[in-house]
Amino acid sequence: MERLNAELTINLGMAIDRSTHDSYSSALNSYLTFCRLHNLDIDPTPRNLALYITFQSTFINPKSVDSYLSGIANQLESHFPGVRAARKSMLVSHALQGAKRRYGVPTTWKLPLTRDNLITVFNAYQPHPSHDDLLFIAQSLTGFDCLMRLGELTWPDSTHLHDYRKVTMRHSVEWLPDAASFWLPGHKADHFFEGNRLIIWKGSSPDTYTSFTSYLASRDSLFCARPGLWLRMDGSIPTRTWFIKRLHTFFPSAIAGQSMRAGGATALAEAGVAPNLIQTAGRWTSETFNHYVRKNVFLFEALLIGKSSLSQPGI
Repeated sequence: MERLNAELTINLGMAIDRSTHDSYSSALNSYLTFCRLHNLDIDPTPRNLALYITFQSTFINPKSVDSYLSGIANQLESHFPGVRAARKSMLVSHALQGAKRRYGVPTTWKLPLTRDNLITVFNAYQPHPSHDDLLFIAQSLTGFDCLMRLGELTWPDSTHLHDYRKVTMRHSVEWLPDAASFWLPGHKADHFFEGNRLIIWKGSSPDTYTSFTSYLASRDSLFCARPGLWLRMDGSIPTRTWFIKRLHTFFPSAIAGQSMRAGGATALAEAGVAPNLIQTAGRWTSETFNHYVRKNVFLFEALLIGKSSLSQPGI
């Protein structure tokens, strides 16, 4: 029974991702601070939550306050079982809706990368790229072609969020007649924790396959015994900041980590690939992908162009 209780404690601690837990804890701290400042009981009643929304929305985007409420409900549910009912109450919903209407600002979407952008990066490191240059080129091209999130290619900057279960391993690489592939581990958006096998086909421009194999040859000559697929010259797994700094040596801040995924999806749409296939390739859930299409004007226009070209006679 002692062992069983210990294992139960571990399972409960792993119910949500570590980074999500940090965000939820921050949200709870903001709510407790609000209650202390206004001499309120911490009981998350509909009125207390509505007052919290009203106060917090004067400082931060109400969309963020909406996500804060999810964290507060998660952290307080064991002490106040009615918190989720309060979270969904009409008073709280109307307070949040009014705050969004009053203080809400539109989301600024990052620009998608294009193949011309990738060619610029590729050519900049020729003819004698270093190992880290090969790494950055391979990650940029692979992230674009495989519609990858930046977090799937790098580690978080905070060391306490590092988790080897999320690291792509070198031994997962397989060679196919016209492609290479590797295994992407499961993550918090993968509800079944199954992971995915991503495929790098030959023939893209610039050549992602050749860049990947060139990086891999350099990596294996330096770190043949290390498990991670993506490794810097010093043997460390690249962090988000390392990648973004390199990216911004070529492009303005309007281009960011999500630009690879957005650019890859846009390129597929311009080529006439059906939205449901883009959604599957990018590992989007249905609701998330539909929201992404509506909000990302570049992808939306590319889908329209792709559909219109396919409808022309002879195509």
